[in-house]
Amino acid sequence: MRAVIQRVVSSSVKVSEQEIASIGSGLLVLIGIVETDTQDDISWLCRKIANLRIFNDEDGVMNKSIMQVEGSVLLISQFTLHASTKKGNRPSYIRAAKPEVAIGIYEEFVSELSMILDKDVETGQFGADMKVSLINDGPVTIIIDTDHKE
Repeated sequence: MRAVIQRVVSSSVKVSEQEIASIGSGLLVLIGIVETDTQDDISWLCRKIANLRIFNDEDGVMNKSIMQVEGSVLLISQFTLHASTKKGNRPSYIRAAKPEVAIGIYEEFVSELSMILDKDVETGQFGADMKVSLINDGPVTIIIDTDHKE
């Protein structure tokens, strides 16, 4: 599982010109799922996102988590995070989980992150052509891969 986590002032997602979700201050999380992702990967990444200290404290130091600042989360599925560009110029998405597997993992991820944060997580529409807007704060962008827990 791979996540691109962006600290935002605001973010929103549209499908067919209709806004389906939006947040103010918080995190935009793009999530890519592979077939080998497990419940352990979901739990580890949800805890990591919830506790990642990338919000400023009173001294302007990134020392607070999304929970401490009571921010919001917008979670967007994005299979292209697992693009392989090793050969040629056309990316291969062979590592990305097929929808019949990915949807269940995605839904479990949303559920677990909501439980940890004790609030609803806003989402895009799985598999849809989405238009995601954001105002990146900082900018702060963190990439985490459960295959490389650093």
